Amino acid sequence: MILLGFQTLTDPMVAMMLLVGVIAGMVVGSIPGINDNIAFAVFIPFSFSMPADQALALMVGVYCAAATGGAIPAIVIKVPGTASALLTAEDGNALAGKDKAGLALSIAITSSVVGGLLSSVVLLLFAPSLAKVALEFGYVENFALTILGLSSVVGLLRGNILKGCISAVIGLLVATIGFSPMTGSPRFTFGNVNLIEGIPFVPLLVGLFGIAAMLDLKADILKDRDANVTTPSLPKIGSLKLSRGLVRRLAPVWGISAAIGNVIGMLPGAGMLMAIFLAYDQAARRFRNKFAGKPGENDWGDGAPEGVAAPEAANNAVTASSMVPLLSLGIPGNSTSALFIGALALHGMVPGPLLFTQHGDVAWMIIVAFLAANIFLWPVAWLVLRTVSRSIFAIRKEAMVGVIAMLCLMGAYSDGANIFNMWVAIVAGLVAYVMRLASIPLGPAILGLVLGPQLEASLNNSLNISQGNWLVFVDPVNHPISFGMMIFSALLWIVPILVGLRDRAAMKKDKR
Repeated sequence: MILLGFQTLTDPMVAMMLLVGVIAGMVVGSIPGINDNIAFAVFIPFSFSMPADQALALMVGVYCAAATGGAIPAIVIKVPGTASALLTAEDGNALAGKDKAGLALSIAITSSVVGGLLSSVVLLLFAPSLAKVALEFGYVENFALTILGLSSVVGLLRGNILKGCISAVIGLLVATIGFSPMTGSPRFTFGNVNLIEGIPFVPLLVGLFGIAAMLDLKADILKDRDANVTTPSLPKIGSLKLSRGLVRRLAPVWGISAAIGNVIGMLPGAGMLMAIFLAYDQAARRFRNKFAGKPGENDWGDGAPEGVAAPEAANNAVTASSMVPLLSLGIPGNSTSALFIGALALHGMVPGPLLFTQHGDVAWMIIVAFLAANIFLWPVAWLVLRTVSRSIFAIRKEAMVGVIAMLCLMGAYSDGANIFNMWVAIVAGLVAYVMRLASIPLGPAILGLVLGPQLEASLNNSLNISQGNWLVFVDPVNHPISFGMMIFSALLWIVPILVGLRDRAAMKKDKR
């Protein structure tokens, strides 16, 4: 059946549509404000008149490449092209500020391809077996998974833990705006119909990163003007080559992050953002244990290579693994893979076990196409890098302020064609800028925003099923997966506290 999938993909028109999808996904993904869902949805109408194999090959190409394309503006101008690149913007843009944008872009592309290839191999060989694991996750397990995701906030806290926790709480509180999953009534909308479904996420993301980045850039220009310094163009892109030593250093990060992306991707409802935060947290712990404080090393969040590699490997690993429950069981792993159901339905196909018996050639072509798409992604990404990124870096800072503002406001408006979204982006940008001035980390707030609705819904459904029994989450007999994740979440908080107390005691002893 795998050979049948390869045979279908070797049709020249099918292979060409896959390549077109990869190119289009890279270009669309690199536009700030156009998230993975929008990029995928934009191309569904083009598949109406195509044969099923060509149409679905196009969709696979777009899906794989959109997440990778989002890293380009995230690194170059600190405006994530897609939500999956929001953590890439931190260390990636910091490297760009040190005239190492080429290094950051090269790490991002290599990590995306490695993560995507590993995930594609897993999908190709183990799709039916892994689908059974996804069935073990109910409301209780999803709540424990969300708690585990929130516990990864410890890896995002650099310095002041209190400020980091405040940031996470702010994100959780903002996530409560909109309909309550328990009562169905609107909360904290203040009579504004635009808030009934909550704060729109794409404009919020554009504001938190794009508008805030524009304000930072404007502040740099004003400082240069006050100091009578001529404002230059943006930093140089630098070399795009990765040294062998850096590849060996990042190889474990790619493997761990791809594994996290594979596991999270196949769990219904977990989503890509959960995967990148967990991968980022694990990479932060490894970096601090092995490289922090050594000569020539940047601080975490200020240009650490692992900070670019981990989220990029994880987000591309999610793309293929999210198809495991969809193709095998008909259950989408995330919102973008859910759109695949619509693409299949347009051509008279229903995802699930019958898909492999009734349309085996197309089903296995989709699986094989994920592997081929990531192979195509490598040369396409380098081509886009050498054209788009170098053109952006030739623009002077003063002009870039206007360019960023235009892209951000257009991206915010395009999500629903609503003027209100532009105001959301502006306000979010001002809030993010103030948080930055107050040294309050932004990552925990975004994590709270993303996981808040899932946390609340899973908690409500779990307590309804257990008739209000809170011990259901730590029941090792009936819910061993939940029990294990809750224990691991507790360790993520307890171990750093114990290590801190030990270090403090050692410092006091040395002073004596």
